Amino acid sequence: MNTRATNARAMERPRAPSPPSEPPRAGRAVSPSTAEIDVVLIAALVEDLGLDPAEPWDPRVALERDLSTAASVDPETRGLARLVSKGSGVVCGLAAFARAFELLDPGARCELRVEDGAGVEPGTLVATVSARARALLTAERTALNLVQRLSGTATAMADLVARAATGGPARLLDTRKTTPGLRLLEKYAVRCGGGENHRFGLFDEVMLKDNHLDLARAAEGLDMGQLVARVRARVGGEVRITAEARDRAEAESALRGGADVLLLDNQSPQELSELCPRLRALATELGRRVELEASGGIDASTVAAYAACGVDRLSVGAPTHSAPALDLSLRLEVAP
Repeated sequence: MNTRATNARAMERPRAPSPPSEPPRAGRAVSPSTAEIDVVLIAALVEDLGLDPAEPWDPRVALERDLSTAASVDPETRGLARLVSKGSGVVCGLAAFARAFELLDPGARCELRVEDGAGVEPGTLVATVSARARALLTAERTALNLVQRLSGTATAMADLVARAATGGPARLLDTRKTTPGLRLLEKYAVRCGGGENHRFGLFDEVMLKDNHLDLARAAEGLDMGQLVARVRARVGGEVRITAEARDRAEAESALRGGADVLLLDNQSPQELSELCPRLRALATELGRRVELEASGGIDASTVAAYAACGVDRLSVGAPTHSAPALDLSLRLEVAP
């Protein structure tokens, strides 16, 4: 796979894209667009190079801001970089990796040896980049930071998905515990690791958490069912409502109020094994379909037990907020 920039003129800074109206689910691991990737990369390069974020992006100006490289490397020298895995995991973020060099050298050519979502082992050649040596050196850290972090997220999610499969059919979803500014890319990495995306943000689904209920109860005396019913009347029938329930009473009340998903928080697999059949029986009695979700305390050591307890899905925050980066290295040499 080859990627090339379309022209060499100074580029206007792209505007942040609007997130999708419906978050992509499993099986839709479509890479973010070039415009979406550019928002992240240009912000990172501007930060690294001490540029004015209000000014249009200009690769010529950017390259002069790398004091070490501009003072030591001839502008006409061309280089070859090899991205090699030093660890085992799932690769993700290769489009962003390639694009970082294109933003500094529109003639950069990146050949990807594997695709996002592929497993790699130590020594795997992941990609090669041919470009002006100055661009390779200046973009190196930004490119590596992103591909390592996103690969770490994909690797962590893939590990949890594999462990969950030994327990039961529950699907794994991410959370909003993402790095500010990187949510679109991190949620893509989750999908590359075999997981699914929860809501993208605060705008595309309703999630009523314990604080919403506690405030509504204290201010107006509403119980969970009344709160869900009020929200349903206000947002309409097309918006999915998830209600977080701390016990059986709250879960049943939310179900009666019209919740689509019951988020059963901080309950043990044994407790959930007893609760899930009761909630499904109530849903059948009400003529309703409901998804049951578990959260809290789910990690590599417990995910199989939670997957076996009867819920439909498990939400996990660790892949996006605390996954270790996949160890990748970029080896540079003068192009022959």
